[in-house]
Amino acid sequence: MKALYFESFGSSDVLQYGELPDPVIANKELLVQMEYIGLNYADIYRRKGNYHIEKHIPYINGYEGVGTVVEIGPAVAEYEVGDKVLFVDVPFANAELVAVPEEKAIRVPKTIDIQLIASIGLQGLTADFLAHDLGLNGKDENVFVHGISGGVGQILSQMLTADGVKVYGVTSTEEKQQLALNQGAEMVFVRNSGWESEYHSFFDTVYDGVGSTLLESTSLLKNRGKVVFFGMAGGNPPTIDFIQLLSQSKSILTGDLWDYLTSANERKERSARLFKYFEEEKMVTSPPTIYALKEGKQAHEHLESGKSIGKILLQPS
Repeated sequence: MKALYFESFGSSDVLQYGELPDPVIANKELLVQMEYIGLNYADIYRRKGNYHIEKHIPYINGYEGVGTVVEIGPAVAEYEVGDKVLFVDVPFANAELVAVPEEKAIRVPKTIDIQLIASIGLQGLTADFLAHDLGLNGKDENVFVHGISGGVGQILSQMLTADGVKVYGVTSTEEKQQLALNQGAEMVFVRNSGWESEYHSFFDTVYDGVGSTLLESTSLLKNRGKVVFFGMAGGNPPTIDFIQLLSQSKSILTGDLWDYLTSANERKERSARLFKYFEEEKMVTSPPTIYALKEGKQAHEHLESGKSIGKILLQPS
């Protein structure tokens, strides 16, 4: 099979494309012919050596994608050859063929385009647990989303809007600002435009996947509000004065999707809830940017540039 791989950690220059041995599936695994592979910031961190990556010689990045089952292990009970499946936490995805444990496969509904499924998998399930396990916002509450036009931000903001929540946000350009407004946000600010002073102590919840903005996020909260902290796309968070938070009854909640996506049944229920928003046309996403798998270096550089809107997908040739 052809795969995107690297032998040492570093910049995008370490990425190589070439022939590697096909994976051998175990009793309860599916062999999946990949159609689209999701590229995420975590893959950048893995390539640089700053994030856990599964051992393999050479390293094969990627944990998310959509494809067709071409072989099943003898103990597989729920899937057949020809089924289309999504997975969001299976290693070695940057390849034409991936061995997927049956319990980590998610059946793809025929009602949704396969490219859209590939675009909303990991980010969509992340948004679902942020909104429905951590945020738990009520109708007409005011919430703020950092990076509202990003992969998670687009889905999260529309999910909250569909749930009756009033969503505000910030993004980097006027183009991205208009995108978020078109997707139902109440108000969207352009970063570094001085908007913050008018919204101190205003929001019930702030969703922060940037990290370096955590102190700003706490200042945006009203008393008894909460920050949902879920990532560090913009760098490590600053030191927080928890005594001050205590005096204002403000909370910081955090969590990892993998502590919520713990079984085949969890995957089935959560993905069905996510897919329903799209089936009922309560959400749209920006068209993905698609690179051939052999163009992985360019795809990584595009993601790192911060200029991407929505999802970047890799497509085996």
